[in-house]
Amino acid sequence: MDDTTAISEATTSTPDAEEHPLIFLHGISRHFRQGELTLDILKGAELAVWSGESVALVAPSGTGKSTLLHIAGLLEHPDSGEVYIDGAPTSNLSDAARTRIRRNDIGFVYQFHHLLPEFSALENVMLPQMVRGLSRRESSARAAELLSYLGLKDRLTHRPAEMSGGEQQRVAIARAVANAPRILMADEPTGNLDVRTAEHVFAALRQLARASGVAAVIATHNLDIAAQMDRRVTIHDGLIVELP
Repeated sequence: MDDTTAISEATTSTPDAEEHPLIFLHGISRHFRQGELTLDILKGAELAVWSGESVALVAPSGTGKSTLLHIAGLLEHPDSGEVYIDGAPTSNLSDAARTRIRRNDIGFVYQFHHLLPEFSALENVMLPQMVRGLSRRESSARAAELLSYLGLKDRLTHRPAEMSGGEQQRVAIARAVANAPRILMADEPTGNLDVRTAEHVFAALRQLARASGVAAVIATHNLDIAAQMDRRVTIHDGLIVELP
């Protein structure tokens, strides 16, 4: 099967599909050396995600969830296979071109917020926009709008140390979508929070994702959270398997 056929079949398997998925992982393999052993983490994994669709990646630790997200988000190269973004292959792109796609089209949320401690909530969300070239005025207005949308209107000038864990993670979500990405990757975004706070943070993440129409892939151990998403997949023996 060639790559074009693979994309076509992945598309036709979704009733309301657009011409092609926004992100398509085709035949992804990734191996790691551990001493004299070779660990096969991914072995021909396939995943297609369309615009406006949310996919929960539910799998035990050590099965390759983070590796899969890093490859899908162009942070890491697979040993074989192809990552298509909006139908275009990315394996032969230069580092500069891959960086440009990550900056403009992909947002990342991690388990730990990784906010810059010396900057306020507003400034943390402004920074990626200013890196992209927006003016300080434009980035400030959008940052304030996003943070207010996420219930942080009264925390704009607060630094991370002055906010709760849930508030910090919501700032991280706002930062991830500040440049209006088309794809959102989240790696255990509520894994460091208590159950009640996690529910509030995920509700904010889901609301923002649906409002913006991104293709979202969210790795989580929380089955209640996974049940609220459009699809659920897992990794079994290096392959991506759909869950009911």
